Amino acid sequence: MNDNLLSMFCTFAKIGAFTLGGGYAMVPIMEKEIVDRHAWLSREEFMDILIVAQSTPGLFAINMASHIGNKARGLWGGIVGTLGVALPSIIAILLIAMFFRAFAGNIYIEKIFMGIRPAVVALIAAPCFSMARTAKLNRHNIWIPIIACLLITAWGVSPIWIILVAGLSGFVWGRITKMKRPSP
Repeated sequence: MNDNLLSMFCTFAKIGAFTLGGGYAMVPIMEKEIVDRHAWLSREEFMDILIVAQSTPGLFAINMASHIGNKARGLWGGIVGTLGVALPSIIAILLIAMFFRAFAGNIYIEKIFMGIRPAVVALIAAPCFSMARTAKLNRHNIWIPIIACLLITAWGVSPIWIILVAGLSGFVWGRITKMKRPSP
């Protein structure tokens, strides 16, 4: 494995090993490592992959790692990124399965998890602010995510419908604004 792929494997293994809550909790760490530290992708490319990974069936962390790895280093990058982010979880699951009965009902373990839960909520919320900056939310369009959130949480509208309507609306809005622009 060449140094670039080894570096990628180690980076994704670190992300997989030290991110509690998985999925969205990984986004700030991934962004810092992938965009800021290694510069494998631009912030816009990272955001595009984030959107694709959300829309792709399967585990979000695996989708992110495979798409990022593929974009940064091709097919082998996708494979290495996926293995790197998945391996720590596989090892942790095996260890938990081996020792679960010994710790089941342990009051100290339960207290540790009670302390971890609020931190996981913060780790999941942090990418929302980062995505808002990248998506260029402002006073003219902030209502879109607010209404989408209300539709999903208060009225139980499927996120699939929100994504489809938002995509179609963006396409129509783009066509309308393009028609209104004067031709050069």
